[in-house]
Amino acid sequence: MKKSGTMHAPEHIALIPDGNRRWARSNKVSLLGGYSLGIKKFVEFSTWSKQFGVKTITVWALSTENLKNRTGLELKILFDLYTKAAKDRSIRELLRANNAHLNVIGDMSALPKKLVAALKEIEEETRRYGDFTINLLVNYGGKEDLMYSVRSISSEASEDRGAIGEAEMRDHLRTSSIPDIDLVIRTSGEMRLSGLLPWQSAYSELYFTKKYWPEFNRDDLRKAVQTYSKRQRRFGK
Repeated sequence: MKKSGTMHAPEHIALIPDGNRRWARSNKVSLLGGYSLGIKKFVEFSTWSKQFGVKTITVWALSTENLKNRTGLELKILFDLYTKAAKDRSIRELLRANNAHLNVIGDMSALPKKLVAALKEIEEETRRYGDFTINLLVNYGGKEDLMYSVRSISSEASEDRGAIGEAEMRDHLRTSSIPDIDLVIRTSGEMRLSGLLPWQSAYSELYFTKKYWPEFNRDDLRKAVQTYSKRQRRFGK
């Protein structure tokens, strides 16, 4: 049992920052403005998380479904903003100051070369940092991740191999480097995971808020962490 009055922070928080477009529409702000604020909010969220004692955060920046279903204009806005953020010296300095490593995961083959180059550059620049980890999911889908593992194992299979074990399955995921998630936070009132890290979220605690992502603030994160700290995790026991 957790001591009364204490706040036990999750080691790993996964975030689905939903509601940028709806916030922009309701506040008569352009799509560019809404997404720009969403990126700024995530930078703040990263700092808050570290202050609360979180060791790892994973954010879903772009899903495989987004890539298929969003308009070309919207995707261009996102690609340009992500490229700009990856090159932003103030963001890189913040990562350095927090000894934070940025880890980019997803199918990069369908993304603009300029964006991929910028993401790889910041990933390499922060590789030696070890106090805090930020996993950025770009063109990622949970079902695709599982299929990727199966395809990878199949390509290595020999005729005399045994049954596929749990460890082997996990080791071949695109997200094999991502630890199990303690807490998933989703904004905008949507109450589903939409395929977020199905392997790592099997026993995650879930926290949903009606606030759109650009509205989310430090107190909202504190409430999520406090809620998590009061839950009794049983892991199937």
